[in-house]
Amino acid sequence: MNIRIRPAVSGDVPVILDIMNEAIIHTTAVYEYTPRPIEVQQAWFEKKQADAMPVLVAVNEEEVLGYGTYDVFRPRAAYRFTVEHSVYVAAPHRGLGIGAIILKALIHKALEEGYHTMIAGIDAANKGSIAFHRKYGFEEVGLLREVGYKFDRWLDLQFMQLILTPPAVSQPE
Repeated sequence: MNIRIRPAVSGDVPVILDIMNEAIIHTTAVYEYTPRPIEVQQAWFEKKQADAMPVLVAVNEEEVLGYGTYDVFRPRAAYRFTVEHSVYVAAPHRGLGIGAIILKALIHKALEEGYHTMIAGIDAANKGSIAFHRKYGFEEVGLLREVGYKFDRWLDLQFMQLILTPPAVSQPE
């Protein structure tokens, strides 16, 4: 498989929507209940473009296998050097290293753009995602207990943080 990263284009939005809706329906990666309609995802993409926030896709040939993005952590001026990221991989392609390729590309992009800190908000029961983030230098910095409710249970939100210093990360592959 020859995976490369490129900026998403409007034509990728339907696949991004499929990946997101699968996560909404079947996982606690997204604390939402209802699948999004295409209009909502298109508006999300257009806002990302208007705000100059990246949406990167991992592709094999031209098939979109996953995507990643980041956005401002909080909308106050003092937080302007901090972003919160998301990485999603299509269910059939999970566990193949695609998430790592996307995350490395996001880290590299954030460094290029002068950000200092990257935050991850992860369902605390998702030990695989927590271990994945640890592998790339993220540290657990806070736990918000029972802040979400999905699948008839309370969910804890684990925050992880990566200080973006050039020696701490390598170039994306």
